[in-house]
Amino acid sequence: MPLVVSLLGRPCLDTGSDAVYLFRSRKSWALLAYLLLAERPPSRSRLAGLLFDTADDPLRSLRWNLAEVRRGLGPASTLEGDPVVLTLPPDAVVDVHVVARGSWSAAVRLPGLGDELLGGINVRGAAGFESWLLTEQQRFAAASEAVLHEAAQGLMARKELAAALRCAERVTLMSPLDENNQALLIRLHRMVGDDAAAQRQLRAVIRLLETELGTTPGPAVVSAASEPAGRPPSVTGSASVEAILESGSAAVAAGATAAGMTSIRSAVGLADLAADRTMQVRARVVLAETLVHSMRGMDEEGLSVLHAADEIAAADGSREAQAEIRTELGYVDFLRARYDRASLWLIDALDLADGAMSLTAKAYAYLGSIESDRADYPRAVALLRRAIELSRATEEVRREAYATTMLGRVHLLRREHDLATDVLSEAIRLAERGHWLAFLPWPQAMLGEVELAAGRPASAMSTLEQAFARACQLGDPCWEGASARGLALVADAGGETGRAFELLAEARIRCNRLADPYVWLDAYILDAQCELGRRHSHPDTGAWVEAMHRLSARTAMREMTVRALLHAAALGSTEAADGARLLSVDIDNPALAVAVERSPTRASGSLT
Repeated sequence: MPLVVSLLGRPCLDTGSDAVYLFRSRKSWALLAYLLLAERPPSRSRLAGLLFDTADDPLRSLRWNLAEVRRGLGPASTLEGDPVVLTLPPDAVVDVHVVARGSWSAAVRLPGLGDELLGGINVRGAAGFESWLLTEQQRFAAASEAVLHEAAQGLMARKELAAALRCAERVTLMSPLDENNQALLIRLHRMVGDDAAAQRQLRAVIRLLETELGTTPGPAVVSAASEPAGRPPSVTGSASVEAILESGSAAVAAGATAAGMTSIRSAVGLADLAADRTMQVRARVVLAETLVHSMRGMDEEGLSVLHAADEIAAADGSREAQAEIRTELGYVDFLRARYDRASLWLIDALDLADGAMSLTAKAYAYLGSIESDRADYPRAVALLRRAIELSRATEEVRREAYATTMLGRVHLLRREHDLATDVLSEAIRLAERGHWLAFLPWPQAMLGEVELAAGRPASAMSTLEQAFARACQLGDPCWEGASARGLALVADAGGETGRAFELLAEARIRCNRLADPYVWLDAYILDAQCELGRRHSHPDTGAWVEAMHRLSARTAMREMTVRALLHAAALGSTEAADGARLLSVDIDNPALAVAVERSPTRASGSLT
């Protein structure tokens, strides 16, 4: 029997033998959890300060607990050195690793899936560890939700509808206000033929959203409850499917969205009728890309279509098609801040692409964006630069514009304003050269922030107003939110504090008005709200800080989590300051390091 380490719920070890060693200290469980989840092996001094700072002899306490962990894991594991390196047997199963990096089919079999990390384990006298644990508990709550959602989609694609429905019910209970979860559950009720249950769920969602948020369901839920089955036209043949796909895509591009979607859905039905696997995949990919990239609020249905296409492509042995599909799956999970799941899809896509430059460039661009969101800036820069090189080689100007924009964002976040100006200006030129006007507000919004930080408020205002006007014309919630954030900062710099707070509140409403927002952007807007709230003693600052910490911790946005803790520290929480120091150690951002250095300490209790 392999070693099984379970940290979700009440932690336990199963070594496969009758005699199970029971830790004599809760801190031994805390130590094991930290060693298993830390990004890199920690030093002994760091571990001692983290968990045993109040002990008479912290290093001695650490040695005793390391011995406890060593005995519990058994002789097949090693735990040694400084930094401390934990090595488990190759066949060991660690539930948190399965949830973060394993397949959904393995994750759904875990008995603790959805339970709290280190449930029932309270560690006293270790403020830094408590802050870290709270962050990790929120992250794994979100990870469990993400893997259950993925399992429901995957099982639905395999026509295992009863099992899919059970997963959808679980994930909906975990986050009932998430419209994507509700849409998935409604769609599955309809697929199993229980229209009455689908309508009951729809009515329940309407009541819930009205009561809790004062809103009505968006396109994801409405579509799931009413999407037509679709009747294929009375023609046959792959050429006919391709012609219908081309006409449908052209109609969508021209703005005739409803007519275009009708044609594309018909092409899917026709491909199924003809039992042409290649065209079944092709039609579904076109439908999914249209839903994800051209239809506001329809990513959830797009995911369902992608999972179905992936099943067909896998059965057909089409590696290139699978690579394309998994790149799109990774993109949607990236937008939703499900970064571990997104990375898995994109790494699979790279393997399946077999070196195809266009697909590789696309996967690298999204992987670089993920690492930027997670604040692994050196890796983000390397991936994005490679994506730019490959996009340039394949003459894909829009892909180059996208990767260049995300590279410019890294420089903005690191306060490298000269580099950010050059890179974002180049991104704007590339977007214009590629006639990609729908993307322009994103690099413009960030360039406006750089111009403001560089002391050019008039230029910043002009750039941001142009971005905001174009975003509103496009009706793009994310770009509207991004440019409104920048305009708020300009207003505050000009002394219009009230206007600044109004714009930030509006920015959050705009970027979250549909069920498929870019989640990182919400955290970024919240960061500005917290910063201005602190500076001007706004009464809602505490609530904003709590919301930012909850969001960033759940999604493992490392820098945003640190910044949320810094805001909390500035409001008087020295425990938050300790947590910020702990979590910021591995983030390569000089601007963040300065902010952490200025945060209060337990000794001072005030800003330095």
